[in-house]
Amino acid sequence: MGLKTFRPLTPTNRFKILPDFAEVTKKKPEKSLVEAKPKTGGRNNNGRLTTRHIGGGHKQKYRIIDFKRKTRGQVANVIAIEYDPNRTCRIALLEYPDKVKAYILAPVGLAVGDKVTAGPGSEPKVGNALPLQEVPLGATIHNVELQPGRGGQMARSAGAGVILNNREGDFALLKLPSGEIRRVHVNCYATMGQVGNVDHMNVSSGKAGRSRWRGVRPTVRGMVMNPVDHPMGGGQGKSKGGGGRHHPMSPWGQLSKGFKTRRKHKPSDRFIVQRKNSTKKAAL
Repeated sequence: MGLKTFRPLTPTNRFKILPDFAEVTKKKPEKSLVEAKPKTGGRNNNGRLTTRHIGGGHKQKYRIIDFKRKTRGQVANVIAIEYDPNRTCRIALLEYPDKVKAYILAPVGLAVGDKVTAGPGSEPKVGNALPLQEVPLGATIHNVELQPGRGGQMARSAGAGVILNNREGDFALLKLPSGEIRRVHVNCYATMGQVGNVDHMNVSSGKAGRSRWRGVRPTVRGMVMNPVDHPMGGGQGKSKGGGGRHHPMSPWGQLSKGFKTRRKHKPSDRFIVQRKNSTKKAAL
């Protein structure tokens, strides 16, 4: 993927950096692999607003991604690289010998005409999916399962990659992009390579309208609200919580800096060997 910049003839173009979509080879999605994606407006099944700043935006269709790599032992041909509005990375359209088609996440280096496969005994090359017990140590992988047969859940966003550090008995030690080291069963599947579209983090919209196209509504700072609307609101001018220093928090009073929200004694804690951004190892 590449990025394109614009001549600063308008305030919008001055800081706008957009993807060039040079790797996309097919514009319209495969009809058999899309389904309707209704708008929620941030509301749940009771009609209550549960997620703020959602509404409007361009109509989208959901692309059905094969996170499980269900077809095993067959060599598939990559026939297209497509844009997916539902995720940050690109997707690859595969066609198997029986003419069945499927979408997978497109890793770095995967191009039209390449051959990929999944299953035990697969060659450890980009795009192939195989169990962790067959992945070479030190390799970069993505779309990693947390439980065998559940489908890939880790490292699915643009530029993400997990490193296989070691294997201890029935578990593999994976180093996540956050720095966390986690144990995952060796029977879990993963796909070789790093997720594509690595320059996504450098994209700059350049204007608020582009966010509205994506269905993102404006966010208002709590400090400029009234006390009835936000704990940090009120006061004369730019005061902190009505004239005194007020610690940043959410509209419902939960601290937003330094407050740990992870549940204590979470069942999956036993699989974490080392916490993210920490030199101390968690108790095994």
